[in-house]
Parts: sequence; structure tokens; C-alpha cells
Amino acid sequence: MMAHDRSKKHRIVVFGIGEIAELADFYFTHDSEYEVVAFTVDSAFLKQTEFRGRPVVAFERVDEEFAPQEFGFFVAVSYARINAVRAEKVAAARAKGYRLVSYLSSRATVFPDFQLRENCLILENNTIQPFATVGANATLWSGNHIGHHSRIEDDVFLASHVVVSGGVTIGQGSFVGVNVTIRDHVTIGKKCVLGAGALVLEDQPDLAVVAPRGSERSPVPSTRLRSL
Repeated sequence: MMAHDRSKKHRIVVFGIGEIAELADFYFTHDSEYEVVAFTVDSAFLKQTEFRGRPVVAFERVDEEFAPQEFGFFVAVSYARINAVRAEKVAAARAKGYRLVSYLSSRATVFPDFQLRENCLILENNTIQPFATVGANATLWSGNHIGHHSRIEDDVFLASHVVVSGGVTIGQGSFVGVNVTIRDHVTIGKKCVLGAGALVLEDQPDLAVVAPRGSERSPVPSTRLRSL
């Protein structure tokens, strides 16, 4: 685990008070140059004044208490509405004048010239090969492989253990579920949903949904399995 001098950390505000915000706070606190000093949500969802020992303020007035000139900002929101909610909050924070920061795990593998764009969350054990690019406001959960010359566009969410082969394009706003495999040089359109375990061997148009069936449950109860 990386050691960071708290006196030199850059202070940030995190949008959200759900599980992703809690995880983002943990990662920023233990493995980054940033210190989370407050959380914020829309006033309609402001049901508490404290989260993880720090204040929660209404987003409508967050810039009054935490000036954009002094604090960075991170939007910790899931893939709701095919990532549109997160994109909207990033745009709203930018409109207030905030600088959007990102988290790149010290346990991720990247190579020289990799460009970390705004409001990205890239967790441990991601491997991003040379000449691959990741757009702004992208979330890469743990354990993904991003092949060489692939392009992850803005506002994408990749769940864990996704294999993106070389030369792949994943379009803006798409969601890629756990254990998806995408063959080399395949293009995924904008706002697509690739369900858990999908094997994608050909290009997909905008708004496509690839949803393989899950394993069927046996009618035989476990107590009748002689080998167990």
C-alpha cells in the first residue's frame, strides 16, 4: 500500500453517499494524493448531515462551502440510466467550476504515455496495455484486461474480470458486465449493455443489449446428489 503525506494531500469533495462513494473514499484515503473532506448530494436526497465522519452538504450550495478554487471534486455514482446520471453530475460539477479528479490504483498496470482523464475510477488489478485509451468518467472495477490499441470511450462502466481484446472500441455510455469477453477488433456502439458472461464476437450497434441466459437450476435438490 502506498504511503502518502496527509499534509500534502489535495482536498476533494465526493458526490454520493452510497456504496460506491464509500469505496471511493476508502481508495482515495489509503492509496492516493487526495483527501476527502466532504460529501454532497442533491438537496432532494439530503437525509443526513454526516457520512463516514465528514459533512454532507446539498449539491446546490456545495460551492459556497467548498470553493472550486480550493477543492477538487469526484462523482461516485454507478451506471444508473446507462451511465447518464454520472455524466450529468460530472457536467454539473464542471459547470460550478470544479476540477474533476480521478483515482488510479497503485496496483493497476499501466504503461508510459497512458493518459488518466477526469473522473475515472480504475481499481486494482486492471491491466491496460500500451496504446489503449480510456475516456473521461470511466469506471473500471477490479481485474479487467484492456488490450492494446483498444479504445474505451467516455462514461463507460466495466464490471470485474472483463477481457477486452486488442483493437476493440467500447462506445460512450456503455455498460459491460462481469466476465464479458470481447473479441479483437470488435466495435461496441454507444450505450450498449453487455450482460454478465457475454461472449461478443461481432460488432454491436448503438443501444444493443447482449444478455446470455444464466445457468438453469436443476430440479434435483442438493441432498439427492450422491457424489457430494
